[in-house]
Formats: sequence, C-alpha cells, structure tokens
Amino acid sequence: MLQRRRNMQDLTPILAGVRRLLVLVSSIIFVDAMLFTALTPLIPGYVEEFDLSKTGAGVLVGTYGAGALFGGIPGGLAASRWGPKRAVVGGLVLLGIACVAFAAADSAATLGLARFVQGVSSTATWAGALAWIAVVAPHSRRGEVIGTAFAAAVFGAVLGPMFGGVAEFVGIRASFVTVGLVVLAFATLATLARSAPAEAATLSGLSRALRDARFLGGLWLNTLAAMLFGVLVVLAPLDLDDAGWTTFGIAAAFLVAGLLEVALNPLLGRATDRVGRLLPIRAALAASIVVAVVLAIASQPAVIALLVCAAAVSFGSMYTPGNALASHRAEAVGLAQGLAFGVVNTAWALGELTGPSLGGALADSFGDPVPYLAGAALCGVTLLATRRVAGRRARLRAA
Repeated sequence: MLQRRRNMQDLTPILAGVRRLLVLVSSIIFVDAMLFTALTPLIPGYVEEFDLSKTGAGVLVGTYGAGALFGGIPGGLAASRWGPKRAVVGGLVLLGIACVAFAAADSAATLGLARFVQGVSSTATWAGALAWIAVVAPHSRRGEVIGTAFAAAVFGAVLGPMFGGVAEFVGIRASFVTVGLVVLAFATLATLARSAPAEAATLSGLSRALRDARFLGGLWLNTLAAMLFGVLVVLAPLDLDDAGWTTFGIAAAFLVAGLLEVALNPLLGRATDRVGRLLPIRAALAASIVVAVVLAIASQPAVIALLVCAAAVSFGSMYTPGNALASHRAEAVGLAQGLAFGVVNTAWALGELTGPSLGGALADSFGDPVPYLAGAALCGVTLLATRRVAGRRARLRAA
C-alpha cells in the first residue's frame, strides 16, 4: 500500500502535465471538428443555390474526406519526424487559411476546394494532437485520454451544425473568417505548449502494422464509422428538410445527438482501459446494425430525428476503442504513434469520402433505404469477424 502511494505521488506531476496538454489538444480538436460538421445544416441551401442532386451533395460533403485521404500519411509522417507540436501548429495555420477560402467561395467548385484544404489540414492537426497525448500520457490512461479528446471532437461536431445555422443568419463570410482567426490564435498557443519528442518513422514499422490483424481492425472501425456517418449527414438533413424542418430544427436534432456522444466517449475510454477493447467494439457494432436497419424503414421526421441520436451513440462508439486499439497495436509492433494516427486518419478519410459520395449515389439510384442497409450489412460482417478474433485470443490464452 505504501509503495502504491509513492507511485501515485510520482505520477502526480506527470498527470498534471498531461491534463494541461489534454485541455489544449481537446480545444484544438474541438474547433477542427466544429468546422467539419458546420456544413450539415447548410447542405439544403447549397443544393438549392448550386442546383445539386443528392449525388452532388454527397460529393460536396465528401471533399473533406478526399483532402484527409490525400494528407493522411504525409500528416502522420510530419507528426513523427518533426514532432507532434510542429505538426499541430502547421495544420492549424493551413486550417485558418481554409476557413478564409470557405468564406470567399462563390461556387460549388470553390466551396469543395476549400473543404478539401480543410481535410488536408485536419490530418496534420489530428495526427499530431493524438500522438502528442498518446506519447505523453501513461500507458494505463491512454484509452481515457483518447476518449476525452474524442469527446471534445464530438462536442465540436455537435456545435458545428449550430454554428452553420447561426452563420446562415449572421453571414457565412463573417462567421468563417472569425473562426479562421480563432484557429490562428490556437496555433500561437500551441507554440507555447510543452513539446513531445519526434519519433523514428520507419517503413518496417509500418509494414509490420499493416500485417497486424488487430491494427487493421482499428483502421476498419474508423472507416466503417465514417461511412455510416457520411450517409447519415447527407440523407437525414434532406429527409428532414423535405418534411418541412428548418435549418435550426435540423441543427437541433444533430445537437442533441452529439451531446449524447460527448457524454459517452470518456466512459468508453475508461472502459477500454479496464475491460479491453473487444467488448465495447462488439456492442457498438450490434447497436449500429439495429439503428441502420430502422433508419432504412423510417419515414416519420420525428422518428428520423430520434434515430439520428441513436446513430450518434452507436456509430460513434466505434471511434474511441478503435483508435485505442490502433494505438496499442502500433506500439506493440514498433510503429511511431504519429505515423499510426496518420494511417488512422487515412482510414477515416476513406470512409468520409466514400460514405457520403456512394451513399448519395445509391440513394439517387435506388432510394434512401439501400445505403442504410448496406451499412448494416458491413456492420454485421465486422461483428462476425470480431468473433473470430475472440476465439483466436481464447485459444492463445488456453495454450
């Protein structure tokens, strides 16, 4: 007992430093995520202004994912070789420029280009930020700090639609220029924070990670969740708009959904530290199957709004244990955390790009139920795959 008390005393200054860094990192991720979802309630207006189909709306939403896909590996390499701090500062500067470009956009093409640049900048910011806290935090608290950072991201994603709704009335240009200035202010604050050491990013470490089934599982969970959310943010706002809901009404539905996810993520992080990552992952997949199937058959706007809330909880519950899984397996095989999160960003971006684009195209061609049912099928296949992992782990423990 005395030794345990001494160990806790030794950890106290470390944990205090981790908490301060976690506040800064969470604030940065909050702003980044807010800008990502700010487009959601504006989609119906841009569809009307630029005469877009559901496919066009999906492509517009997916340009952010295209940018993140393009910048995922470079962002991770930057975080590994130059250090997480420099990657975060560089990403924030680029994000500030993208905000100004978004404010000045006057066509679907220029708007999509600004979103693309936002996606590129986000990869460096996220890879640097998550690597920063993963390297500094004690191993036994990694799931908790990742869960807390994701809670901040979700909170930003929650307020994003509300910000988009306010921007429509206050003025899109003024709103996004103001946020761009706030982003640049955060870049200044990040330069004053404690640094984390650069890591050796090697191709051999990446090769080992890409041969590791559990690391690949963490990547796939990010891709799958992003695909499901991509379908949701294209189709649900359009369905609610067709039912006569206002921009603020749509934003409010996503606000409530996000608040539920905010409350859940730190709890998920603690759960992954205590009981492992497999159980939370399997629960999230099972719940996502149910929600996606019900979304496919729902027609009443109030029911769709409730399902948006359920989707935020079920789809979003894949992120924290999935990222914790990827981080732990990267450490086990000798892959730098910065590069690991860069690869995770690429996996997420693949889902963010294909989810809204393919989901919108399928909805145009075959109706809204088809992309939702396709998502449910993917969740089902993934859930079956986790049973194989659980069986293999049980056999290894027995041996």
